[in-house]
Amino acid sequence: MKKLKLHNPSYKHLITNFKEWLDILGYAESTVYYLPNHLQEFFYYLEAKHMHQLNTITAETIKAYYKYLQERASETRSGALSKSYLNKHQQALKKFKEYLQNHNHKGINIHLKSETNPAEEKQNILTQSEIKALFKATTYSHTENRFKLRDKAMLTILYSCGLRRNEAVHLDISDILFDKERVYVRKGKNNKERFVPINRKNAEILEDYLYEARPEFYHSHLSEALFINQQGNRMQGKSYANRLKVIVQATNNKTLAEKNITLHILRHSIATHLLQQEVPLESIKTFLGHSSLTSTQIYTHLLKTLADDHL
Repeated sequence: MKKLKLHNPSYKHLITNFKEWLDILGYAESTVYYLPNHLQEFFYYLEAKHMHQLNTITAETIKAYYKYLQERASETRSGALSKSYLNKHQQALKKFKEYLQNHNHKGINIHLKSETNPAEEKQNILTQSEIKALFKATTYSHTENRFKLRDKAMLTILYSCGLRRNEAVHLDISDILFDKERVYVRKGKNNKERFVPINRKNAEILEDYLYEARPEFYHSHLSEALFINQQGNRMQGKSYANRLKVIVQATNNKTLAEKNITLHILRHSIATHLLQQEVPLESIKTFLGHSSLTSTQIYTHLLKTLADDHL
């Protein structure tokens, strides 16, 4: 929703601090941007109801607000808000509760059941042949070889290694442990560290980029970042997203283009593919860096939905 003007100084202050807290914890740029915006809509709703203090918020307040969200029109498409968008609003409230508890506040009561829409979730999972098409497209995604090799290495990190965008952004050269066949993820969600395995083929792709392409970038020797841009600076999330769009366009595949592929969809796809190959759920949890199996179990649900489509 478009920026809603708040008048309560306390609410304004909370929005700013909440955003800083998310950023310090290392959440993705999109999360740091969108969750405070969703929280701002909640505060705007509270102001309209003449509720100016957090201690006046009850479980009924949250339910009433959520009912309002379910009924309000979407600004980007016809109809109501999508179920995935409603879940993002839920995430904002739950993360705000966590923020309050971390700052010596009892928090707010949130008892909302997550929305599920298998059809909406599954449509963006890429097939293994579509993934192959993306990798193939990196051979002609740019006129210069250094960019093509960087595109291929980027796909390897985001799909084959299943890293989140923020994790990929913070990778350094030293985090690629070729001798141990591992990628060291220092900047995981909630600052959790983990090691992600790489096979020989993935290692060769990363080696080609590191030793053939990366030195060709301006002032490459002055940065420790694994992925750098034309100015020799660490690539940021938006640049990753832009390159992915270019790679998708390079496939000349209309079906792929219509899937509106994001960086996170690559991560969803590798998780689903691992499950299809009967990799244990616990192993996928470790691979993705999930804190609990609950987050990982969504892929069993997606896999069943995908299988039902082929019956």
